[in-house]
Amino acid sequence: MPTPSPQLLLNDVRDSIRQRCFSPVSSRQVGVELEWLTVARGDAGARVDPDGLRHTLAAAGPSPGGSTVTFEPGGQLELSSPPYPTVDQACAAASADVAWAAAGVDRLDVRLVGLGADPLRPPRRVVATPRYDAMEAYFDEAGPAGRRMMCNTAAVQVNVGVGPGADDAARQWRLAQRLGPTLAAAFANSPLFEGRPTGFRSSRLATWLALDRSRTAPVDSRRPGPDAWADYVVDAQVMFIPPLCRPPSAPLSFGQWVVEGHDLGWPTTDDLDHHLSTLFPPVRPRGWLELRMIDVLPDPWWQVPVAVVAALLGDPEAGDAADRALCSTAADDRWVDAARTGLCHPALAESARACFAAALAGLERMGTEPPVVDTVAAYADRWVDRGRSPADDHLDAWAASGTLFPETAGSLT
Repeated sequence: MPTPSPQLLLNDVRDSIRQRCFSPVSSRQVGVELEWLTVARGDAGARVDPDGLRHTLAAAGPSPGGSTVTFEPGGQLELSSPPYPTVDQACAAASADVAWAAAGVDRLDVRLVGLGADPLRPPRRVVATPRYDAMEAYFDEAGPAGRRMMCNTAAVQVNVGVGPGADDAARQWRLAQRLGPTLAAAFANSPLFEGRPTGFRSSRLATWLALDRSRTAPVDSRRPGPDAWADYVVDAQVMFIPPLCRPPSAPLSFGQWVVEGHDLGWPTTDDLDHHLSTLFPPVRPRGWLELRMIDVLPDPWWQVPVAVVAALLGDPEAGDAADRALCSTAADDRWVDAARTGLCHPALAESARACFAAALAGLERMGTEPPVVDTVAAYADRWVDRGRSPADDHLDAWAASGTLFPETAGSLT
C-alpha cells in the first residue's frame, strides 16, 4: 500500500532484489506448475465454470502429491507442485496429481487438455479478481494479446533450485536464458487459434512476445544475473497501484515511482512484491529459477521438459555440452524463430538434438529412474530427432480432418 512520503531508496531496492531473487541453496530441488485447458465434453466451444470444478476437487480432499489447485483467468486449471529433491519424485508426485485432477473434473463431464493455446474459443475471462481486472485493463491498452495470454494459453513451468554456490547459480542463470528458444521450439504445441492455423508453432510464445516488453522480454544473460534482474525490475512499467488496482494514467517505471512518487503515494516493500509478481520474462528468478517459455504438453509428455531442464541445469557436464551446442548453432536468441517454426528451423533442430542427448546422459549420471529417462528418449525419437515439434502433428491432423482438440489426455491427435 503506497504511503504519503518516500519509504524506499533506489539502491536499497536493487540490493533487496539481488539478495531475495538470487540465493544459492544447498540442494537442487525441482518443481513443476502445469496449466490445463478445461473443456466440456459435448460442447468444446463453451467456457467451463471454474467454481464447479473447484468445489468438486475440494470435496475430493488434498491432492496426493501436494500440488495446490488454482484457476487462471480463462478457466485454465493449474497444478503447482511443491519442490522435490529429484526429478523422479517431482514427476511421480505431479503425475499423481494430474490423474487426481482429471478424475475429479471428469465427474462434471470436463476434461483437461494439454495444449499451449486454446484452438477454438475466443478469449473470455471467467475468473474475476481485482488483480485480473487490473491486468486486463493494463494489457488492453496495447491490443488483444493480453486477453489471449490471460484466457487462452497454458504452460509447463519448470522450477529449479540454483546453486549450491554462487558460481553454480551464475552458470545456471546464463544457461537457462540461452536455452529458452531451443526449449520453446522443442515443445511448441499451440499452432491453432479460433479454428485455424496462426502461422506459429507456438502461438502461446508469439502471444507473449507481443505483450509489454518491459515485463515479458528476456533478461540480459550477458550480465551477472543479480545486476541484470535488478535493472529489469526497476525499469519495468508499473501495472497497477494498490488499493485502486488501476493502471497509472501515464507510463511509470518502478524506479520512477521510487524516485518521483505518484499522486497515490510512494511505494513500499509490499508494492515491490506486487510489482515482482507482475513480471513475466521467460526465465524469472525468485530464489530459484522459473522457466516459463514451454507450452503445456499432454500426459505423460509434460514430464520431458521437467527432466530435460533439471538435467541441463543440474548436471554440469550436461550443461557444458548444451552450452557448446548453443554456441555452435547460434540458437540462443532465436525467440521469434522458435515461436514461428519450432524445430523446422535448422539451427533450433540441431541445438535441440544436442541438448536432448546431453540431458539423457545427464539423467543417467543423476541416477534418474528408467520411466522418466524412457519418456525423454521416446519424445526425442518421436519429435526432436526428426526435426518436428508436437505442433506439426496438430497441423497435420487439422489439415486431414479439421481436428482441434486431442481426443485423449495421453495423445496429441
